[in-house]
Formats: sequence, structure tokens, C-alpha cells
Amino acid sequence: NHADELTPKVRAALARIARAGIPMLSQSVLLRGVNDDAETLAALFRALVGARVKPYYLHQGDLAPGTAHLRTSLEEGRALVRALRGSVSGVCQPTYMLDIPGGHGKVPIGPDYLTRAPEGLLVEDPTGGRHPYPPIAGDEA
Repeated sequence: NHADELTPKVRAALARIARAGIPMLSQSVLLRGVNDDAETLAALFRALVGARVKPYYLHQGDLAPGTAHLRTSLEEGRALVRALRGSVSGVCQPTYMLDIPGGHGKVPIGPDYLTRAPEGLLVEDPTGGRHPYPPIAGDEA
């Protein structure tokens, strides 16, 4: 959940696993006060990739009792994921996931980049700029 957890001992163990040919994926949790800013997440994901671990999921904190102080809002999480899009490579991009309360499964909740406007589709860049996207015959985005 934080780059500081990748100590030399952990990195050595990960290197042994990678040399054995075992693919490694990470599942991190977004935690208030631990990794809830873009710079910290970018450092974590770059460090994981440097250790040959693919950042796979970034989980929104579950609604487990006693953990409210560690949860960010969904809006904060989506803004963090959006901020990462413009600053780290695609390999460093995990999928932001929400485990739906009540046992209904997990779903990706990343930022949306396409919106419909009267003049057609608009696509939003990582800095928030909106740009028209020309329609294609039969396009139902």
C-alpha cells in the first residue's frame, strides 16, 4: 500500500519470485493518510513495476466496521486515478475497483473520459481539457 513497504528484504524476495518465472500482480488499497495523494501512489506503482510486480487493482476501502477513518470518498479516489493518468506509464496504472457492499461483486470505478454533448462526443484529457470527437456512422458510445 506504500512504497516504503518495499524494503530491501522484500525486493530481494520479489526478485527471487520473478527469476522463477512467476508473474506477480499487486492489489493495493486506497488508504486515507497513507497513500491518498497522487505522488505517493505514483511512487508506489513505479516501485512495484521496478520490482517486476504489475499494479493490478487499487481498491476503494471496504465499508468494514471500524475502518471509516481510513476510507477516502469515491470522488477523491476517482480524482487520484485521473491524476495518475497524466503522470505514470500505462504499465503503472492499476484498475480502481469497488467491492459492492452485500456481496454483489467487484466493479471498476475509474474516471469517465467521454461525455455526450449536443454537438457530439467530448473526450476529456488528463488535465481536464475537453475536446470534440467526431462522430462515426453508427457510433453509439
